[in-house]
Amino acid sequence: MKYIINILIINLLFIFFLADLNQLSAKTPEIITKETTYDVIIVPGVPYNDDFWTDVLLGRIYWSYYLYENGITKNIIYSGSAVYTPYIESEIMAMYGHQLGIPKSVIFTETKAEHSVENVYYSYNLARKMGFKKIALATDPFQSRMVKRPSKRMDVDIDFIPFSVKMLDTLNMEVLKNITIDSKNAYVQDFVSLEERENFFQRLKGTLGRNIDFKD
Repeated sequence: MKYIINILIINLLFIFFLADLNQLSAKTPEIITKETTYDVIIVPGVPYNDDFWTDVLLGRIYWSYYLYENGITKNIIYSGSAVYTPYIESEIMAMYGHQLGIPKSVIFTETKAEHSVENVYYSYNLARKMGFKKIALATDPFQSRMVKRPSKRMDVDIDFIPFSVKMLDTLNMEVLKNITIDSKNAYVQDFVSLEERENFFQRLKGTLGRNIDFKD
């Protein structure tokens, strides 16, 4: 029964994801220009070593590289803990980003977040503590839309710059797919998946940001 519920949830997310890609991908080039410069972008993680999420993972990483390479951001915060697979998502993304050519000196990781809203909140706080002022969330169109309202509720002052699928299609994504990283450096021993630690309603509570300690 648990397996069937998970499959249904994944299928629904995939349907919404495709719908948002079609609706929002054409808007992205209008959101940013070469004159736009952010102190830092936040890039939420996705499960590593999971075939379902591979394209989303690669898309987010390459988008962060594109934004840095074109001078649209000065720094990058990759965010995410080990949630559904035993790999710390932010550290995996940081490895890929560095291999693409992003200097380690401008790469930071937030390793506590287990849900999208937490990615935004914890990374925003980290960015502010480091003195960054102009901040943006750089992710796929579906997640960007999903966290806009919770971000306002949390009083997180950020811009949203979702990647354009059409734009990514013109880039050399094969370069990223051919990169080799030492993933064991992000591997968590004695890992327990979030699905085993929390039931569906507990995970939903986390998705809505109800697990965040706003004093943190």
